[in-house]
Amino acid sequence: MSKTVLSIGQCRPDHAAISHFLTSNFDVKVIDAALPDDASAALQQYSVDLVLINRKLDADYSDGMIILRTIKSDTATAEIPVMLVSNFPEWQEKAIHQGAVPGFGKAQLNSAETVERIRSILNLP
Repeated sequence: MSKTVLSIGQCRPDHAAISHFLTSNFDVKVIDAALPDDASAALQQYSVDLVLINRKLDADYSDGMIILRTIKSDTATAEIPVMLVSNFPEWQEKAIHQGAVPGFGKAQLNSAETVERIRSILNLP
């Protein structure tokens, strides 16, 4: 059964790379949300299995950590795993402290560790 991943705030080339990575390695559908309101609408419209949030949204440079806090504070979405997409370990730590699961940076996108981390989160064989 296909899983749904919501990717929030990636620039066009990064969204394409992340989508290609995900669909090449897993049976997933990737939904793109450029802005916080788009993300909120997607979370209401779809049954999402994983959320990937850019630390700073490309479209308006808003803070991805605010979206993380919003998702984790809403009982309807709090249980959805969220990963921060950032190459900076200090931001990964901050995200984990706010309820995210360990994420990855774009530099680790095609690593075996990232594949295994996402496989585990999506509960895939």
